[in-house]
Amino acid sequence: MIGRTPEWFPHQFDIANDRVALLRMSEADYRAASFLDQRALRPGAEMRVVEWQSLAAAVPSDARRDAQYIFHIGNVGSTLISRLLGELPAVLALREPLLLRAFAEMLGPVPPPAPWTDGKDRLDTLTALLSRSFRPEQRAIVKATSFTSEIADRLVPPGSRALFLFATPQHYLENILAGENSRQLLQIVSPSRLQRLQSRCSGFRADLDTLSEARKAALGWACEMTSLELNVSKLPSGDARWMDFDQFLADPARHFADIAAFFGHPVDAATARTICGGPLMRRYSKALEYEYSPELRREILAEARAMHGPAIKDALGWLDALASDYPPIAQAIRRARGEG
Repeated sequence: MIGRTPEWFPHQFDIANDRVALLRMSEADYRAASFLDQRALRPGAEMRVVEWQSLAAAVPSDARRDAQYIFHIGNVGSTLISRLLGELPAVLALREPLLLRAFAEMLGPVPPPAPWTDGKDRLDTLTALLSRSFRPEQRAIVKATSFTSEIADRLVPPGSRALFLFATPQHYLENILAGENSRQLLQIVSPSRLQRLQSRCSGFRADLDTLSEARKAALGWACEMTSLELNVSKLPSGDARWMDFDQFLADPARHFADIAAFFGHPVDAATARTICGGPLMRRYSKALEYEYSPELRREILAEARAMHGPAIKDALGWLDALASDYPPIAQAIRRARGEG
C-alpha cells in the first residue's frame, strides 16, 4: 500500500494542477541518491502521476508520523552526516526531497500570492509520506534543503527530533568563496535570502547590486542561521540539537555516536569508528566519485582565506555591526561563538 511503503516516492509536485509525480525506488536507490530531486531520476525510471487528494486518501489514519530531520544553513556537511547515518540499518536517510521544497515555498515567511488554505492537512499527509520505511524497525531521517528550515517547527512531528547544523561565519564565508559553483549559487539565492531575513529583521535593507560577494555570503549566513534559531525556539526542549560541522570533523566518531544516540540509534564506539573511518569520510558526499576528505577541506578553506582575506574581514565586520541593530542576528552570532 502506497501509504505505508516508501517504494513509491512522492517526487515532484505540480502545484498548478495539484498533482504529484511518484517515482519508484528501492532501498538501494534511496541509499545511493545524493538528492531526491531531478538528480534522482535514472534511465528507465518508473513514474506515475496522481492527484494530491488521491495520494492523501491513500494514507491510513494510523500511518506512522515519526520522521526526524536534519536542518542546516547549507555547505556545512549535512549530506555527509546523512550518509553516515544511512549506514545504520535502522535509518532510512532521505536527502532533500523536492516535495519538501514545494511546501517550504508555499508555507514559508514569504509565500506566493495563493498559498494553500489547507496547509495543516497537507503537512499531516507529508509527514506520513516521509515517515514510511521498508521495515518496522527502520526510521526515516530527512535531510532538508537549507531554506526548508523556515517551516521546521511545523515539520518535526511530536516526539521526533531534529539536528541543526551550522558553521561559524568565518568558515562559512571561506567555504562559499572557495568554490565557483557556490559563488554562482550565491548570486541566485541572495534576493530570496534578503526577503527572508527582512521577515525577521524589520527595517533591514541591503542593496544587492552594490553588496560585495563576501557580504552576500554573510547575508546568507545571517538569513539561514536566524531561521534555525527562530524554529529551535518553537520546538520542545530536548527535541533539537545543535552541531558545528567543524567541531564534528575534529572528532567524527565521537560526534557521530552522539548524533546517532540523539536520534534514538545508539552505536558503540567501535561501530562509530568503523563508519567514520570508512570511504564516506574521504569522498565528496554530493558526488561520491570525487575525493573530498577533511584534510582537503581544510586546505581549500585556507586557500580561500588567503585569497579573500580582506573581503572576508570586511564582511565579518559588517555582520557584527548588523548584530547591534538586529537581535536575531546577534543571537545567531552568539550561537556560533558557543554562547547559546
